[in-house]
Amino acid sequence: MTSPLHIGLLIFPKVTQLDFTGPLQVFARVPGATVHLIWKRIEPVPSDAVLTLTPTMTFADCPQLDVLCVPGGAGTDDLVNDEETLGFIRHQADGARYVTSVCTGSLVLGAAGLLIGYRATTHWSAMDYLSQFGATPEKSRVCIDRNRITGGGVTAGIDFALTLTDILTDRLTAEAIQLGMEYNPAPPFNAGSPDTAPAKVLALLKDRLSAGAQRRSAAVKRAAARL
Repeated sequence: MTSPLHIGLLIFPKVTQLDFTGPLQVFARVPGATVHLIWKRIEPVPSDAVLTLTPTMTFADCPQLDVLCVPGGAGTDDLVNDEETLGFIRHQADGARYVTSVCTGSLVLGAAGLLIGYRATTHWSAMDYLSQFGATPEKSRVCIDRNRITGGGVTAGIDFALTLTDILTDRLTAEAIQLGMEYNPAPPFNAGSPDTAPAKVLALLKDRLSAGAQRRSAAVKRAAARL
């Protein structure tokens, strides 16, 4: 592991905060790691759930990252066609040891042309979009294909970060971080996957997501057409 280890998490308007705060809690405990929260400017960034975020680093001032991570959220529908952001991601990916994402952040990596020929995962509701970016969708909690590591939806970000910590350091370190966080999930319901959720729950959520799905589909189509 290089020292210091630079880990950069992209933040942006309408990011799902748990997509990056879960990994952030893990990465902040990695010995020798410096974690950056990166956006175009140093200014308050609204998440998709009340919390307002403060970047620690701008695109222009960001050092070469060892790990680049793009979280997800409704704001990725804008990022897939945001050339300034895509250019920053491509530039960092050229020198990064690991190019990663959580949830629909993988669509942004795809729009930057970084998933062509790679296996990748994302939130279950966005899985069908990955192939438009030349990726092979994989239904998994964490997908590793060479130096591309993608996490599934939202809470999978913790699994992703612990997996990457094992790769960057060792299993002992990763397991100690897991224990320190008391990451010992025991959900009250078996409804965390479309494969196990009751049919009426799945139908309800698909209905709620339908308007956003139309917007996302159009954004991905525009982004994929440029590749």
